[in-house]
Amino acid sequence: MKASAPVLRNVTLSYYPNSDPRRRMFALWFFGVLILLGTVVGHTVLGFEQSWAQVVVALLAACAFQYGLEVVDARARRRPMRPLSSISEIAIFFMPAWIVGHALGLLIYAGDRLMPFAFAAAAAISSKVVFRAPTPAGSQHFFNPSNCGMLITLALFPSVGLAPPYHFTENLTGLAAWAVPAFVLVTGISVHALFTGRLPIVAGWLIGFCVQALVRNYIAGAMSIAVFVPMTSAAFSLFTLYMIPDPATTPLNRSRQVLFGFAVAFVYGVLLLTHIVFGLFVALGIVSLGRGLGLYALALFRKSQVAAARPAAAVASTLSSAAPARQTIKT
Repeated sequence: MKASAPVLRNVTLSYYPNSDPRRRMFALWFFGVLILLGTVVGHTVLGFEQSWAQVVVALLAACAFQYGLEVVDARARRRPMRPLSSISEIAIFFMPAWIVGHALGLLIYAGDRLMPFAFAAAAAISSKVVFRAPTPAGSQHFFNPSNCGMLITLALFPSVGLAPPYHFTENLTGLAAWAVPAFVLVTGISVHALFTGRLPIVAGWLIGFCVQALVRNYIAGAMSIAVFVPMTSAAFSLFTLYMIPDPATTPLNRSRQVLFGFAVAFVYGVLLLTHIVFGLFVALGIVSLGRGLGLYALALFRKSQVAAARPAAAVASTLSSAAPARQTIKT
């Protein structure tokens, strides 16, 4: 008899409220359309520093690795590939790579070079396969792909940096300079409130940022108002609403979400005191790594509990089956 093909499971669904596929689908399309809009407006109006060619290279590299790793994984696990027989299935399949490619095109600055963008996109997509941890629902990646790809690129290419935060509102003045942060806030809060359930992470991060700012002000003696100035930038709003609360790589439980956001703020404060650059993104990477190691430790603990319970269950089963026999002999 021919063995049935393995059933494809989307573990990421378990990180959305009620494991609702409609929430995930809307969030994917929302982020995909919004980041395309941001790229177009950024290059035509706002004054983004990168070139169109760099964005296209990042997109092509992300999509190529998305497809290539799917082929390799399907053959390695002897499972069917995810269906790509219609335009909608193709769009859904490549949407994560689409988001990653655009995000890296917004955040990385490498002069006029193209290779760092291709490398960052490849590293970002590959991190979803390489850095995984066991969860009750199945194996799941624990790094935000865009953040991970960017950190690996910054570490291996010392001449590569991040796009300057001012380029999000470089060509805007007056009330128009407030329009971009306001749009980011409204759209970000709406999607997390209605579809991803990640507002507790945002709250934990903001509260933690204020706490670490006050602590740094006390330790380093900085100006009281200066430590809060980063919160007024569009770049800070983007990081707060579109980088930290990634549904696939953050907890679903509300209290753990608050702890996750607060931990990112705490690590960020420590990095600033030790003069580590790119503190926001490094802090998120460190906390994500800690969460991944914690998931591994929890899985090992549960496995040891199951292993310890098996001998006791076997002994109890043996005693219960022997009891009727002893009773028969006594009779």
